[in-house]
Amino acid sequence: TKLILLDSLLQEIVMDLADPNDDLVSSVSLYTKRPFYLYGYTTPFLLVYTTWLYNWFFVYGYNEYIEIGAISGIAIFIIHVLVLLSCYWSVRFQAWMMCSRVSPTAADQATYAKVIPTENNGSAEMVRVARTGPHQLWFSFQKIKYVFDQDKKIFRKILFPVDLAMTTYRDWKGWEEDQINEKTMFYGNNEVEMKVPEFKELFIERATAPFFVFQVFCVGLWCLDEYWYYSVFTLMMLIMFECTLVQQQIRNMSEIRKMGNKPYMIQVYRGRRWRPIPSDQLIPGDIVSIGRSGAENLVPCDILLLRGPCIVDESMLTGESIPQMKESLENISLEASRYFDIDQDARLHVLFGGTRVVQHTSPTKTTTGLRAGDGGCVGYVLQTGFNTQQGKLLRTILFGVKRVTANNLETFFFILFLLIFAIAAASYVWIYGTMDPTRNRYKLFLECTLILTSVVPPELPIELSLAVNTSLLSLSKLKVFCTEPFRIPFAGKVEILCFDKTGTLTSDDLVVEGIAGLDVDQKELTKDGVCPVEKAPLESIQVLATCHSLVQLDDGLVGDPLEKATLAAVDWNLTKGEAVIPKRGKYSGLKIFQRFHFSSALKRMSVVCGYTVPGTSETRYIATIKGAPETLKSMFVGVPEDYDKNYLSLSRRGARVLALGWRDLGSLSHQSLKELTREQVEAEAQFAGFVIISCPLKPDSKSVIKELVGSSHQVAMITGDNPLTACHVARQLRFSRNPTTVILTSVSPGEWTWRSVDEKEVFPLTSPKQLGYNQWKKFVSSYDMCITGEGLAYLLNEKIDIAHRLLPHVRVFARVNPKQKEAVITTLKHLGYHTLMCGDGTNDVGALKHAHVGVAILSSNPPKKKKEKEEEKEKAEPDKFDKLKREGKMKRNEVRRPDPKDRLSARHAQLQKMMQELQEAEEMQIVKLGDASIAAPFTSKQSSIVSINHVIKQGRCTLVTTLQMFKILALNALILAYSQSVLYLEGVKFSDGQATFQGLLLAACFLFISRSKPLTSLSKQRPLPNIFNVYTILTVICQFAVHLGSMIFLVHQAYQREPRQEFPDLEKEFEPNLLNSTVYIISMFLQILTFAINYRGHPFMESLTENRSLLYSLAGAGGFVVMLALGWLPEFAEQFSIVNFSDDFRSILVKVLAVDAGAAFVFDRLLLFVFGEGKLNIRV
Repeated sequence: TKLILLDSLLQEIVMDLADPNDDLVSSVSLYTKRPFYLYGYTTPFLLVYTTWLYNWFFVYGYNEYIEIGAISGIAIFIIHVLVLLSCYWSVRFQAWMMCSRVSPTAADQATYAKVIPTENNGSAEMVRVARTGPHQLWFSFQKIKYVFDQDKKIFRKILFPVDLAMTTYRDWKGWEEDQINEKTMFYGNNEVEMKVPEFKELFIERATAPFFVFQVFCVGLWCLDEYWYYSVFTLMMLIMFECTLVQQQIRNMSEIRKMGNKPYMIQVYRGRRWRPIPSDQLIPGDIVSIGRSGAENLVPCDILLLRGPCIVDESMLTGESIPQMKESLENISLEASRYFDIDQDARLHVLFGGTRVVQHTSPTKTTTGLRAGDGGCVGYVLQTGFNTQQGKLLRTILFGVKRVTANNLETFFFILFLLIFAIAAASYVWIYGTMDPTRNRYKLFLECTLILTSVVPPELPIELSLAVNTSLLSLSKLKVFCTEPFRIPFAGKVEILCFDKTGTLTSDDLVVEGIAGLDVDQKELTKDGVCPVEKAPLESIQVLATCHSLVQLDDGLVGDPLEKATLAAVDWNLTKGEAVIPKRGKYSGLKIFQRFHFSSALKRMSVVCGYTVPGTSETRYIATIKGAPETLKSMFVGVPEDYDKNYLSLSRRGARVLALGWRDLGSLSHQSLKELTREQVEAEAQFAGFVIISCPLKPDSKSVIKELVGSSHQVAMITGDNPLTACHVARQLRFSRNPTTVILTSVSPGEWTWRSVDEKEVFPLTSPKQLGYNQWKKFVSSYDMCITGEGLAYLLNEKIDIAHRLLPHVRVFARVNPKQKEAVITTLKHLGYHTLMCGDGTNDVGALKHAHVGVAILSSNPPKKKKEKEEEKEKAEPDKFDKLKREGKMKRNEVRRPDPKDRLSARHAQLQKMMQELQEAEEMQIVKLGDASIAAPFTSKQSSIVSINHVIKQGRCTLVTTLQMFKILALNALILAYSQSVLYLEGVKFSDGQATFQGLLLAACFLFISRSKPLTSLSKQRPLPNIFNVYTILTVICQFAVHLGSMIFLVHQAYQREPRQEFPDLEKEFEPNLLNSTVYIISMFLQILTFAINYRGHPFMESLTENRSLLYSLAGAGGFVVMLALGWLPEFAEQFSIVNFSDDFRSILVKVLAVDAGAAFVFDRLLLFVFGEGKLNIRV
């Protein structure tokens, strides 16, 4: 058997045809469809129906077993319908019922592929397999084409030309005429087009959803229980409700559709000549001409710049408003061995689809190479359609998450837990009910089914999604946009918060203090040994004036704020022709000829510039370099003795220190200038000092971090900056709480030690095993740790066990590259911590994507016009939710005196309110391009990190709301199960008016609970992370025990005053009696009490007294029920079919209600005190 099991397991592995490196698809298996009569829901059920009819009619007898026969027939029919629907609900089930598996060796027989995406990337699908074009076998999943690789026996995405040698792109001359058709068939067209589904299609999808089917089933049961007019009305409301949601979905889809690129004519070099072609017919490998974007004409796809530089506004993709400078390949020296790496080179050389070209420079006539007739820049098409970066973002918005859901697995187990009680109650009814020989079995079976369905409130899915949608709406008002709503409850569970430093914690208003480390006159230095910029030598000023990536546009200077600050400090101007000229003074201006841009891997940038020697026409060239001091040290010809001491002491006080280098290149010919490589330019430079730039903290960084640390979170900083600067900022912001910060430093290869910032303390890197638990705990709690990128690489590769114990306690990660930022987050996730990453959305993309909650902070301010329009709109249309609340209150007041005849209008009002709510929410689910960043699930349009607090507050509020909803639902379902079962057998029924009032009260209270707003400050206490915890289960059981005791006692008291019949007649008309009135009053009181006791409020959200709408509805309904019990409202008592109680019974009733309320409250608060606090558990 072991061999058989192993064989089937191997087969399963072999049968999986997904590419293991694919980030979208986790598994692919091939199928062929069976004939209709062999489906799992046709022939097998035909046999079952035949067996049932044969046994009922011919074996047992129709008349003798009429009830059991009918019930078993209904049960088989329900199972049949469920099996049919399960094929809609589950792709795996559909494949099992309707298809036969095909092995990879017989792939040519397959007609369908079952594709299962990776987690949180949409839902599984059965897709048709096609055999057209050059591919032997392919399918399209979520707009991406997957082709079958015969050699590896896997389906993989089409390989686009994104990893060729740089020289291949440069020398490429476009496709020939005879290749175009074949390549178009291979890659497909450049269409970012979305088909909006038809109304019918979407409606069927919604109408077959499990909860909708369940609601229809409940309606059917009510119809059988003589509530047909009420049931048909409810059904109509449900259908109308789903229709409005479908309309909204279609509107959303149309909105997304507009985000795609509209085709326009573009110049393309094909068959050795330029010709105009519609942009949706571009294919990878085409050579195109790109000019300044017109009103609608955005960049049509991802294009590699070959000739002529551009400046591009990428805010549609990244949300960043600072235009990016793009260099062409002709401007950089290409080594033959260098290959294009899309992750590293894209930022500098690729124009992304959907972005806008703000300015372009036509290629020069002097150099050889292609030039377009329209004077545009020349580019090479890399990726088209939905494979571009824009396509990726659109796919996230489209397929990322179908609908907001709470934790499905927990919800399922929770309903299962409640079902146990419901089954017990239903069994009780069936067993005791069948003891009465005269009782109608059909009615009894109906009652049992109603008890089972009453456990799952039909509003459950709406309530759960409303809680999340309220948060979405609140966040968007705070300028925080979210593309993956299921992450909101994660924000309430976050334990470790990681922040990028530059631009996130520190502000962009930089101050250049001066130049240090130079051999200048001591009188000119400040007390820190810094020479002011205006007194610095010419070489240093030339480096600051030229070594940058700034560009002059019509509307001013654009680029990195740090470089803007240095150019302003030296008081030079940059012209549109790439020349820098001093505003005043005796120095001659410089022209920039070539830039080697800053790269986070090399930690430096360099520029070749030149000036005309006065009195001649000769151009003299110089190279200017700036970068990290430790990187450039080995590249300088000679450095001062105090080089290290100087930059380290300056870094310790938190300044940003960059080393400057200068080199005279002499006269160069045009050709030799072009052939200069980065290595040649940067070699043998002269040291030109350290530029000292202080980065002041953002005004609210300190208070935000203080609040986050105070609310039981661990905070860490992940930055590419120098470790000493980072440690200084960490101390300023109180990331570091201990007196000493130690940095992991390499002494020799393979030997690492901890060194304090002031270098007074040194001790070796030892593992927790060697130290022992107590010593390790003491070390972790006595020192704040800082790890550099090198140290992190060493730990993760060589000492993974130490890394796992150490990373959760590290306060600062410095000099880490983007890939290492991602590694920190994934390691913490692997260790079971909930993480939040906050960065600026450009070089933190990996970390932001991998964290449970990634927030991209964009320093961009949206254009004024748009803002003003929005404000006007907001003034004209006040807060919709407040309006809804007011309507809600009004309706509550109208509903206070329900008449049995008003049941329809009351139910109508309630459902209409929910419809409005959900329509609001559905509208909120669509995030527009430009609001969303391609980088992260959350995008904040404010430059302050206060948005992190907003996200966590909303996350905690949503988490607590869903937890308390579950608690309330559990208690209400249990009370209902008891009152429906035991009391049904006693002949107790509720009148129409009673049932209506009860239903409305519940719906209103749930609505107001999901409206709860978080408090303005975060609490030290953490919420419990999931439903199944000691506190929730114990409080539900204890409260239910108290309520059950009260109900049993009161029912017993009622029997003493009104004796019971042996077998009451359940068919007779409803007439009020003592038992019915008692049970109604206590069950109403208990439901109100459940809301009042289990509403959490502080420290996470508004307390009951602040949530006015909930307070008024509970107080009003509670007071009303107590007055009914006290007999103060005789005319209402009559309308609600409540009998007049005797004085002694009334006093018992009121006392029991008071004791019940007191006991349940005490139990809950006691358990809350002992078990109810979530703890920050960072393992030592």
